[in-house]
Amino acid sequence: MSIGIALQFVVVLAAIWMGARYSGVGLGLWGAVGLLLLVVGFGVTPTSPPIDVMLIILAVIMAASVMDAAGGIDYLVRVAERIIRANPKYVTIVAALTTWSFTFVAGTGHIVYPLLPVIYETAHQNGIRPERPMAIATIASQQAITASPVAAATAAMIGLFAEKGMSQWGLPQILMICVPATLTGVVAAAIVSMFVGRDLRDDAAYQERLRRGQIPAPQSAGERPPLKPAAKLSACLFLAGVALVVLFGFFPELRRLPGAKSPLGMPIVIEIVMMAVAAIMLMLTRVNVDEVPKTATLRAGVVAVIGIFGLAWLGDSFIAAHRDVIVPAIGHWAETAPWTFAFGLFFASVLLYSQAATTRALMPLGIALGIPPQFLIAMFPSVNGYFFIPTYGSLIAAINFDLSGTTTIGKYVLNHSFMIPGLVATSVAVSSGLLLARLMF
Repeated sequence: MSIGIALQFVVVLAAIWMGARYSGVGLGLWGAVGLLLLVVGFGVTPTSPPIDVMLIILAVIMAASVMDAAGGIDYLVRVAERIIRANPKYVTIVAALTTWSFTFVAGTGHIVYPLLPVIYETAHQNGIRPERPMAIATIASQQAITASPVAAATAAMIGLFAEKGMSQWGLPQILMICVPATLTGVVAAAIVSMFVGRDLRDDAAYQERLRRGQIPAPQSAGERPPLKPAAKLSACLFLAGVALVVLFGFFPELRRLPGAKSPLGMPIVIEIVMMAVAAIMLMLTRVNVDEVPKTATLRAGVVAVIGIFGLAWLGDSFIAAHRDVIVPAIGHWAETAPWTFAFGLFFASVLLYSQAATTRALMPLGIALGIPPQFLIAMFPSVNGYFFIPTYGSLIAAINFDLSGTTTIGKYVLNHSFMIPGLVATSVAVSSGLLLARLMF
């Protein structure tokens, strides 16, 4: 590798590091700074920005944001709450499966936040160490992102395959591998979590805090404000849109126009369907259109788009400029043990805190290395490494909502409550995915 390429690689790493420090839109903005330095300082020709990926995310986020403004997210949360409270003795497994399912449907892990107090109270009331369900429920809510048909990360995978002329790989294949793989990982991690830490009655630190009155007594569910009138309708319309996307994905003939030689690409179908669903929701729910841009869902989606815009563009341009050097340099390693590419995805996600940005930044390298698409899909759940360093928003929220003090960051930082369930869920999901990919394709 020449000194010039090494210096450019340092620029890429520095841009990612700076973006990670700022997080949020900072990822995309510093990605653009890195690209500017490559173009001006080293004469790198920039590739085209990932337009399809960004448009898919915007279309899905628009539908989800209208649902949010109409109260649909609140409706889904209350359904999840009833499920969790109905099975208190098995809250560790039920909470994990519930947060996975609702993230799968909604396409965002943010749905876990209002469920965390419910999970805590349910566990604490029944004498179950809250750390167990709190940690795995948080992990499960992120694992589902790599299995959801309407998540930004899945959109990144679909758009990437379409860009590379691999239209035979897309949503059906992603769902066929990642849904059972991530579910298997979550269930395995939930079972392991049932034995994490001491029972509350045997936990001296917990008993001491309880004796001193530092832990509030378990409380019953408080009164919530009534749902908005169109909450259920908006959720049903959104779910119908998700089902339609899945249907079009699995049956390409439904996408074939009269006289056309091939079906419409899934990126275009997702964009049309989800934007249309958003418009229908606006009409039928009569939600105030000015409320849509104010929703947390839309803000999160815009942040994801900006992150992908700058960071993926930077990564694409660097890889494209030096494909003839990079691919042979590590090609033998990838051919010998392609599964090891999952470690690169995992540790990149630790830094980037974004499944979508990690996918769009590194998966093109996997394609360039010649790793079969089914194995790239199998390794897709490895972009869920955000938990490794416990600074992600949902982890901090889980720690704060656990008033018993059992969900913690350890003395050595990495020995925190989320490490074991996170590593188990991710490793089992990737291993299961690789096995499924080998059996199915």
